[in-house]
Amino acid sequence: MTSDPLVLFLITLGAYLMGSVSFAVLVSQVMKLPDPRSFGSKNPGATNMLRGGSRLGAAIVLLGDAVKGWLAVWLAIHVLVPLGIAEGAVALVAIAVFLGHGYPVFFRFKGGKGVATALGILLALNPLMGLCSLVVWLSVMAVTRISSLSALCTSLATPFFGLFFLQTWLLRGTVFLLAVILLLHHHANIRKLLAGQETIFRQRE
Repeated sequence: MTSDPLVLFLITLGAYLMGSVSFAVLVSQVMKLPDPRSFGSKNPGATNMLRGGSRLGAAIVLLGDAVKGWLAVWLAIHVLVPLGIAEGAVALVAIAVFLGHGYPVFFRFKGGKGVATALGILLALNPLMGLCSLVVWLSVMAVTRISSLSALCTSLATPFFGLFFLQTWLLRGTVFLLAVILLLHHHANIRKLLAGQETIFRQRE
């Protein structure tokens, strides 16, 4: 397998640029909705789109952010590796598409927290692992109605799923790194949770 630095760099760059596509910003423009960076948490993600009152917009953003994470990693696994690219490219692509979402070059490096994109990555790495993580998120959300707490609990649980479902320490380490970055993205939410000030989504929302 090739591990040409230039090839790996171009692959990583491509994944980062894919991740940099912000569906929240694009959907808000196409649907003529308020820019999610201008209200609520100012986070360009599905949760903040929901705060803006658009369930359809939030659903499209959720799907788009998840698909870009899934597609980047799926292509790395099913196209690049069979072509002879080193398996380490899968780890690079996973991290790059995730960082692209969080720090998009197209939007002054101010992106979303990456929950949906991370889910797409997990589903591509191993569908069962991704589904287990989704179940954790849905379960916590159903009980608490707090999106950030659901994301935090899922971030803590997912590395353990990786130990069970993934076959290599490289990919297990990649999942662990993604979980750590996701936790760091939620540092403000952690402070709000500890202070009892985090947003609770009511049933009617």
